[in-house]
Amino acid sequence: MEPAEVLPIVSLLSIVTVEFGGHALLRFITTDRDKLGELRERFFRAGHAHAGVLLMLTLVYFLYLPRARYSDGLEWTFGAILLAGVLAQSGGFFVHLGIGQVGARSAGTTLTRVGALLIAVALIALSAGLIHEL
Repeated sequence: MEPAEVLPIVSLLSIVTVEFGGHALLRFITTDRDKLGELRERFFRAGHAHAGVLLMLTLVYFLYLPRARYSDGLEWTFGAILLAGVLAQSGGFFVHLGIGQVGARSAGTTLTRVGALLIAVALIALSAGLIHEL
């Protein structure tokens, strides 16, 4: 199977988990708001929003990836880097939600930064491939 056929399916199925997260967020906000607290609510919202938006980005990315005319191996690599970056960036917010403190760094904030770098690598790789094909 081609990477551009499989990877979008992974993204679409991941969006289902974001929908479940939205349901959980609404439940927390409407019933358990005091238990969640302001810091955790902010990071829950940020993680959820980043996951949704970035997964939509992956769908566009996978439409353009074949146009860069990379080998299947590179397409799998760049697609995996992008998906790992999305999981790391949005997941970092949830890690910080669990272990972070106000005004302090945590493993979650580091994970979020690593995710951003992975996303940047994948986007630059796609851009380079598309420029090369002009």
